[in-house]
Amino acid sequence: MNAPKPGFLPIAAKTIVTHTVTYFLIGWAASTLLDYRTWFAGSELSVMMRPLTDPWVMFGPLFQPLRGLLFALVFYLLRDVLFGRRRGWLILWVMLLIVGILSTFGPAPGSIEGVLYTIFPVGLHLTALPEVVIQSLLFSVILCWWVGHPEKRWMNWLMGVGFIVLMVLPVLGLLLGGQAGR
Repeated sequence: MNAPKPGFLPIAAKTIVTHTVTYFLIGWAASTLLDYRTWFAGSELSVMMRPLTDPWVMFGPLFQPLRGLLFALVFYLLRDVLFGRRRGWLILWVMLLIVGILSTFGPAPGSIEGVLYTIFPVGLHLTALPEVVIQSLLFSVILCWWVGHPEKRWMNWLMGVGFIVLMVLPVLGLLLGGQAGR
């Protein structure tokens, strides 16, 4: 017998949480390993990337639930293809990789348009790719597994607590950062 299709709210909640958590964790790891502070300031990226100390960058994780909701709208429409299938995560990842990373409509670093239309060297584009490729892979695997296993309550708790912490930390950082400047 076929399992019931997941509704919009479970897909939206899990997409928002999974995107936000994986976005932050992989972004933090890439920022640390690639020394974004130095890289953004001392390369061609300095003309387009804000410094890591900019309040907008610190506020960035708080905008990720909105992006997760936009993803969820698409994933809900494709739920028969993505969720409850053995390789749904692979379909999702390939879709994100092709449409969201390599074939963007604008000239993002790491995309075909970026290589063609920006002045950034190819090495910069290649250096930028691992972060988004790994994040999209982790996002796809975790989301498809979580949606496909709604009975795993520990996952709800783990991801929920991680999400809440990631929403509180930027607010505290901004509030305390503002206090330190007084």
